[in-house]
Amino acid sequence: MGRKAERSGVRSLGKDRIQFDFEFEGKRYRPTIERAPSEGNLNRALKQLDGIKERIARRTFSFAEEFPKYRFMKEVAKAVACGPRLCDQVFDQFIKHCESRMAKKDLAFVTVYGYRNNLDSVWRPRIGKKDFESIRYSDLSEVANDFVWAKKTYNNAISVIRCAFEYGYRDLPEKRNPAERLKALRITKKDRAEVDPFPIAEAEVLIAAMHRDWGEAQGNYDEFRFFTGLRPSEEIAVEVEDCNLTTGKVKINKARVMSRDKDRTKTSVDRTLELCPRALQVLKRQIALRERLKAAGLIQHQKVFFKENGEEIVNLQFGYERWKSTLTKTVKGKYREPYCARHSWVSWILMIGKNLLWASKQNGHSVQVMLTAYAAWMEGAGDAEIAAIKAAMEGTPVALVTQLNRSRVGAVVLPFAPPKSPGAGSRLAVEGSYDSRARRKRLNDRRNLARAVRAFDPYALSRGAPSTTRPPLQQGVVSLIQRAR
Repeated sequence: MGRKAERSGVRSLGKDRIQFDFEFEGKRYRPTIERAPSEGNLNRALKQLDGIKERIARRTFSFAEEFPKYRFMKEVAKAVACGPRLCDQVFDQFIKHCESRMAKKDLAFVTVYGYRNNLDSVWRPRIGKKDFESIRYSDLSEVANDFVWAKKTYNNAISVIRCAFEYGYRDLPEKRNPAERLKALRITKKDRAEVDPFPIAEAEVLIAAMHRDWGEAQGNYDEFRFFTGLRPSEEIAVEVEDCNLTTGKVKINKARVMSRDKDRTKTSVDRTLELCPRALQVLKRQIALRERLKAAGLIQHQKVFFKENGEEIVNLQFGYERWKSTLTKTVKGKYREPYCARHSWVSWILMIGKNLLWASKQNGHSVQVMLTAYAAWMEGAGDAEIAAIKAAMEGTPVALVTQLNRSRVGAVVLPFAPPKSPGAGSRLAVEGSYDSRARRKRLNDRRNLARAVRAFDPYALSRGAPSTTRPPLQQGVVSLIQRAR
């Protein structure tokens, strides 16, 4: 019976005392009472302990009344004055710990920002004023289930609260952390956005249009991402010292997110980008433009890509509205986000047979991602499409068509190439004067291109459409294009 009492939190201490063992306000206490540890007294002590635990749970327990002769009463009074630890206090301590890690460059700013924002908007309003140790799994699950979230958003919220509770329960190793039982949702292939690369000819049309519409700085920025596959956060962080024009290589070892530079990429793995001849041409043009603007006193930074007035690009959404405006007016078909430029590059290098391991290292993700996300683009490309991709990478933009039959279409589509002269196609007057006739000619070219694109879809071959399903006019146009290539 004595051993059973000891296991239940009551045991004999010498010949004339009985010791209790319980937790109060997050701390463990072992007060004693002067009573002979007989079998009956131990049984009565067990019932007394059950009452103590019940009153602690109801928050009506008074330590001083139950054990007035306890010799460490000052410590108990101090703990009671502090009160129970609230979830808000734990969250504050957790964020402070994360900020300390960020200062040591062990955690990214965007991660700490995400933790703070998620706790403030989701968890604090619901459980912030509650006793941290009283929170149960069902409480956390109820909060998470009350929101209508996408799977990824749900998993982010679950991840944050698990990290915060794991931090808080480091002080309570003997207790079970209820947040451990929260499970993230399984992200399947159907939940991920479909990879939708541009056909090479559509990309060339869009690149030329971006140069004409927005100038050399914006045009180079978009053209470079098409032929390097850089993430936007990586491209706007590239500095002059990262580029070696002699070897044609660029170091990718940092990123800019939420207007802040961080010393790592999205995957925290540095890599060296081997530029194709086309990308090297774009980089040389951009460096030359940078030197001209720097000489004019418009650039005071080390970034390679910048706005047309020389200012740094600090926001990842830079150029989004420009992209949307030009794409919808220029290229027929489904709208694609700017990130599809990266998808296009990865798909192109797989279509022309580049080594899978090399491609994964160049683009900063695993071979598994290459196999799962881009498997459909590793085979099946036609000879004409492959030849066009290779020509574009070598620095020869593909002309859509030399000339269409005026009697059938009523328009002429001219071949477009990125500007090579210092001020061509630029709204920034770095040199030369404004030419209204050149502007009218560019507008006419865009109208002719739009009419031609609406009239036919010359790239159905690259999407696998059988030739028998194309109308006679479209088949004739495709033949013209293939002969032009």
